[in-house]
Amino acid sequence: MLISSACSALAFVVVMGALEIIGSPTARAADDAPIPVRDFFRHPERGYFRISPDGKTLAFMQPYERRMNIYVQPLAGGEPVRLTSETARDIADHFWKGPDRLVYVKDFGGDENFHVVAVNKDGSGTRDLTPFDGVRAEIIDQLRDFPDELLIGLNKRNKEVFDAYRLDLRNGELLLVAENPGNITSWLTDHAGNIRGAQTSDGVNTSFLYRDGAAGPFRTVLTTSFHDSFNPLFFTFDNKLLYAASNIGRDKEAIVLVDPATAKEQRVLFEHPAVDVGGLAYSHKRKVLTTISYVTWKPQRKYLDAETEKLFAALEKQLPGYEFGIQSMTDDEDRLIVAAYNDRTPGTRYLYDARADKLTKLGEIAPWLPEAKMARMKPITYKSRDGLTINGYVTLPNGKGTKNLPVVVNPHGGPWARDVWGWNPEVQMLANRGYAVLQMNFRGSTGYGRSFWQASFKQWGRKMQDDVTDGVDYLVKEGIADPKRVCIYGGSYGGYATLAGVTYTPDLYACAVDYVGVSNLFTFMNTIPPYWKPYLDMTHEMVGDPVKDKELLTATSPALNVDRIKTPLFIAQGARDPRVNIDESNQMVKALKARGVDVPYMVKENEGHGFRNEENQFDFYEAMERFLAKYLSKG
Repeated sequence: MLISSACSALAFVVVMGALEIIGSPTARAADDAPIPVRDFFRHPERGYFRISPDGKTLAFMQPYERRMNIYVQPLAGGEPVRLTSETARDIADHFWKGPDRLVYVKDFGGDENFHVVAVNKDGSGTRDLTPFDGVRAEIIDQLRDFPDELLIGLNKRNKEVFDAYRLDLRNGELLLVAENPGNITSWLTDHAGNIRGAQTSDGVNTSFLYRDGAAGPFRTVLTTSFHDSFNPLFFTFDNKLLYAASNIGRDKEAIVLVDPATAKEQRVLFEHPAVDVGGLAYSHKRKVLTTISYVTWKPQRKYLDAETEKLFAALEKQLPGYEFGIQSMTDDEDRLIVAAYNDRTPGTRYLYDARADKLTKLGEIAPWLPEAKMARMKPITYKSRDGLTINGYVTLPNGKGTKNLPVVVNPHGGPWARDVWGWNPEVQMLANRGYAVLQMNFRGSTGYGRSFWQASFKQWGRKMQDDVTDGVDYLVKEGIADPKRVCIYGGSYGGYATLAGVTYTPDLYACAVDYVGVSNLFTFMNTIPPYWKPYLDMTHEMVGDPVKDKELLTATSPALNVDRIKTPLFIAQGARDPRVNIDESNQMVKALKARGVDVPYMVKENEGHGFRNEENQFDFYEAMERFLAKYLSKG
């Protein structure tokens, strides 16, 4: 709902080496010195590799004028050519549309009103295809089999809902293919690119709508409360039946095959006893299902296809000690871009020739960060005070032992999201400074089933916060944490948990850092983006109704209880944040200053919900480093 992590972009300064003095006392001291903060958040020299459908061209991103821009290079040889010249904000990602064109989205200062932009691979024809002020574009279907078209959603007619349009990439022509009657929250296409299904919400109940063909009226075939989850994934290859992730009649989401005309389950493809299962992949070329993905403490796969299992086994043999994922592939599925990573490195990107079983290195994301110097992220479990099992991770700094450590508690954003094992530049930067880092999937975190999620309802600042506090108590009882040197840091909902932590457990933390966090549950709900309004009644049930639950929301809004706060607090905020309005931070700072409390406050005028521009990330994390050192050093 808010964000699932405080900073989603991997941003990473070249580590200087001095080979001639290795082995000297000076070298050893330098080797033990903390790695500069900027090394963790600087842009990769090259990254985001994507291979063209015909296998002739490699697209990637690298910095230009400090911003990530798109380049292409012929795989047969030749110099890279820069296609884009964005200088205000990074391009977040890109994808091929046919062999000769790339598409990306951009917003303006973090406002999240994304525009769709296309550019030809020779650098010509750059065009903003949705040049509408204050309008957000969402890609419904990339229409892989139609290289000149996209299916997109626009809230141009009504800011609260998205109509579906077919976009012609050659001339920018928009054809309305489905008008939103006011309650549709998502559209579903078949393999021919026709809209065949939709989901609606009245704020509390969700319905699945279906039609047999590419045109005509939809009919409602399933209505559930939002407590049930029914997520259509894609149609069978004959476009008759539908694969979905569903928890209807069970606690955990499973992959099921359903009849879309009745929404009745035909069979269960896979379910797991402990976690939700939501990912299903297929071969576009061979028209077969390939893998089911899910997450326990780390990502897992179930293979559905012998050829795919053989391919992944070949990759595992060549990449021992690393997780990997497929980022793009050619239409013939013979050449793939493979991302290899683990908890101690963002890793390396490769071009894999499946026929020759050959990996060719394309580039390391952050070669200046030695994997051996990074810390391991270990899974933990502990019991909440009311008996729930809380899964989490602890990252212990290298060379500091395992006892009596300063700790940074890092609750995730969302809050209906989860932390996952893997590379995290924030966690590694903190561990490199000698801090243990605690991440926990408190109640409400996704992936652990319906009952665990529902246990979070109306528990912001209450049992959800107790789960965070119980994690601190766990580390203290284990002897890992020095109870006098525990700080809390989080972004978005994690920022709320930070503020709640210092409000409701004021003696637990030595300091706190709130990054784009909610402070007042009344004002937060009044300033949400208009396209979130269909979910407002559901939010009232999950968080609290400003009228019916006024007493609850007053008690659990840190900004309305600042008289309890005595912990040193640093706040950072993007001025153009559409999710957590800047007033959430402004009112917190104002209320604390009225009590005579000095609150370091960083505002970036050209940022939204989390800082994306490299220089702003540098400023924030360096300020956070100084702030934590002030309160976590032994004194």
